Amino acid sequence: MQMIKTSARTLARRKAGRIGRKLREARMFARAMHSAHHPILAQVIPIRRCNLACTYCNEFDAHSPPVATDQMLRRIDRLAALGTTIITLSGGEPMLHPDLDELIRHIRRRGAIATLITNGYLVTPERIQRLNRAGLDYLQISIDNVLPDEVSKKSLKVLDRKLEWLAEHAEFEVTINSVLGSPVRHPEDALTIARRARELGFTSTVGVLHDHNGQLWALSEEHRRIFESVLALNKSLFSFAHYDRFQENITRGLPNEWHCRAGARFLYICEDGLVHYCSQQRGRPAIPLERYTREDFEREFHKTKSCAPYCTISCVLQTSMLDSFREKPRETLVQLLDRRKARDPGFEAPLLVRALHGMFIQSGNKARWSKLALRLLRADRPVGPGIPEA
Repeated sequence: MQMIKTSARTLARRKAGRIGRKLREARMFARAMHSAHHPILAQVIPIRRCNLACTYCNEFDAHSPPVATDQMLRRIDRLAALGTTIITLSGGEPMLHPDLDELIRHIRRRGAIATLITNGYLVTPERIQRLNRAGLDYLQISIDNVLPDEVSKKSLKVLDRKLEWLAEHAEFEVTINSVLGSPVRHPEDALTIARRARELGFTSTVGVLHDHNGQLWALSEEHRRIFESVLALNKSLFSFAHYDRFQENITRGLPNEWHCRAGARFLYICEDGLVHYCSQQRGRPAIPLERYTREDFEREFHKTKSCAPYCTISCVLQTSMLDSFREKPRETLVQLLDRRKARDPGFEAPLLVRALHGMFIQSGNKARWSKLALRLLRADRPVGPGIPEA
């Protein structure tokens, strides 16, 4: 195992970047609590082509050209005008886009948090430095196994050196995701991958493999045990990577009661520039982004989606979690605290959490505290010109 040598300059820039991200994330959260009328997260596809062919994946092809850069810039501008606070570039394999760095820079110029989902194969030290200069905030790599097989080549053996380069050079945050589900030959690999991610200073997450409609495959007892072991590595109270109640039900094949906000708070923009619910519900509503109106937003915000109870698309679940906090702050915070204490009986809520609980939930002056927080975070300004009327 190679010794990771990170320069003092990189460490300093990484620390400064982390502080800046936390402030922007706090502003994003404050705006989400303040207004329900803008997208929180948009996932945008700059290229459908991928350099791998994992057999379980239905989100790639082997031939599509990259979306023209000027079209991508216009889509980012449009999302910014709608007030979108997080823009994720995915695929396919987004690192195949020749102007990826410019797309990331433009996301940051428009005031959004820039994230990238990649298979990691094209990561090099030079490429990491370019992502640093572009202003990338978060990078996620999914690793499916320790050794490659016919199902997936996204293995720890192939990618570990690239993870070491990220640990050495990246100024952005890195998350390593693994999956559990029926086609996974060695489920214990998920825990090995998570431990290696933590060893390198990264965040680790685990998801449940879904079918081609985004619906769950219930886990076996062995898979659930591994799932719990990976979750136990996460010591934080709040995690935008998972929402325990949803995940616990998913692993048991049980439905969740929640209101999906896809098409409103979460947008999936395909390579043709159409708005869909998510990667697994393409074709609904399939309206061009430039023609997306307040009428569309309001309709999808309130619509009950039949696929929601057995959904495993975590980014949509996570986005809706913010609305549950906005609508029922007391209940949601109590649930988070109770679940955290159940995992760790000795847990004491941090001072900041106790202060927020007192200001926004127990206090009779919640409106005044909310207004002050919005001003301090510079989140009281409009997040964008807004969604135009139909």
